[in-house]
Amino acid sequence: MPQETQQKNGLIKIGDFFFKWRNIVFPVVLLSLFISFPPPAEYFGSAMLESGKDAAALLLVLAGLGLRAATIGWAYIKRGGLNKQVYADKLVTSGFFGLSRNPLYVGNMMIYAGIFIFHGHPAVILIGIALYYFIYESIIAAEECFLKQKFGEDYLEYCKKVPRWRLDFSNYKDSTAGMSFSFVRAVVKDYTTIFNAFLALVVIEMIENYLFYPTDVFIKTAQNGGVFMAVLLSGVIIIKLMKKNGKLKQS
Repeated sequence: MPQETQQKNGLIKIGDFFFKWRNIVFPVVLLSLFISFPPPAEYFGSAMLESGKDAAALLLVLAGLGLRAATIGWAYIKRGGLNKQVYADKLVTSGFFGLSRNPLYVGNMMIYAGIFIFHGHPAVILIGIALYYFIYESIIAAEECFLKQKFGEDYLEYCKKVPRWRLDFSNYKDSTAGMSFSFVRAVVKDYTTIFNAFLALVVIEMIENYLFYPTDVFIKTAQNGGVFMAVLLSGVIIIKLMKKNGKLKQS
């Protein structure tokens, strides 16, 4: 028992570290993997398999973004903690938090897994998914420790009813009863995640074209990617300005 407690405390400390520095650690790890392992031009030597792999990866990213949007649209929780430490002023158990205790992290894992699969290098897929899963497991351990201490039996009862990772859609009707979905909140609270996810995909595509395709193909890809990201960036700027001017209601 003492050994198990020590291991748990160690995981919580790791989770506190990653929670505090995740906005720096996550992109650094992502870029390190991209630099260390170039994306293959064709998956297992097959252009058709490469296209299928990319399509499946894109669907996974979109599903992750959709899950995050659904979660935030039903019930928003304040992210980022307090002073870069785990914090919650109330226990949120409604909306998609009634289906899973960590629906946002499930969505994040789907997004990252899709990005790693889109990249295609086996090392990036294996190392990336395993590493980010460990990071989120440690963050969840730190958050659960805090929530147990603050909310006590209420949180323990919640844990008995709702799975940590799995989405239990049998609870959907009860967990969303009497609530209204806010599409505006889903976009306003998460537009940077949408932008960053597609930025990662565009960067991967440009790296692949730069390494393996003729210059004219790379230039065309860069132009198309630049236009696409410019459109998304324009959306980000518009949302920021509308938020600043109070034209978007954030509830």
